[in-house]
Amino acid sequence: MSEPAQGASGSAAQSAHYDAILDAYERHYFDGPSMAYRDEFIYRPLFAGLDMNGWRVADLAAGSGYNSLALLERFPDAEVTGFDISESACKRYEVVVGRPAVQADLTRSADAGEAFDAALIIGGLHHCATDLPATLATIAGLLKPGGRLLMFEPNRHYVLEGARKLWYRLDRYFEASSEAALDHDDLVRMASPKFAPEMVRYFGGPAFFLVYNSLVFRIPPAVKPALAGPLMAAERAYNALPGRWPFSSFVARWIRAGDG
Repeated sequence: MSEPAQGASGSAAQSAHYDAILDAYERHYFDGPSMAYRDEFIYRPLFAGLDMNGWRVADLAAGSGYNSLALLERFPDAEVTGFDISESACKRYEVVVGRPAVQADLTRSADAGEAFDAALIIGGLHHCATDLPATLATIAGLLKPGGRLLMFEPNRHYVLEGARKLWYRLDRYFEASSEAALDHDDLVRMASPKFAPEMVRYFGGPAFFLVYNSLVFRIPPAVKPALAGPLMAAERAYNALPGRWPFSSFVARWIRAGDG
């Protein structure tokens, strides 16, 4: 699971869905063990080699803003703006981060004046599955030429993708009508020529499910600290496997091409 966000015809459903699960989502996905997972397996590869101090950064499908806080811990001089389809999430973002948030449906359009140096979308793009080309065009429109798009999303080539699709339909914590796992190569084709891929890395094993996705697996937050140590060690070993089919997710970094 990931930050709930947009879907074209399902925009209202996504907004209502996120509003309904927001409190439970925050308890599970932004506690200490989950943030440790994000730090090692999501943020670290996405931010590697970048100095984002002084950059204008759009946090897309930002939710309450905890990804922005993590970015600001690393790059305190970044200027961050949140974007989310949920009005209540935007209000909470402004309280948590102390930065402005824009209510926007990424499948349609989004604007915050001057273009951004980078956009961060942590588990939000796959909620826009009803119109990915329009969403990618919206994101391209937010970025300067040479700007970076940093993403984390579920991997459609995962060996258990069939089980995941069934879970999406059955579990109340998903909004199945507008979310789906993604094929990174298909995304690159959709986004060309406005984006060029810079990096992609596949990952996601035991800790991804039982630590990071504790809400979906109904793992009580109180027991996660005891589970996290051995599961994180197992995750490091699991993520050394080759290929993409063993892995539930991917992180990727793209560069916004010029329009000339």
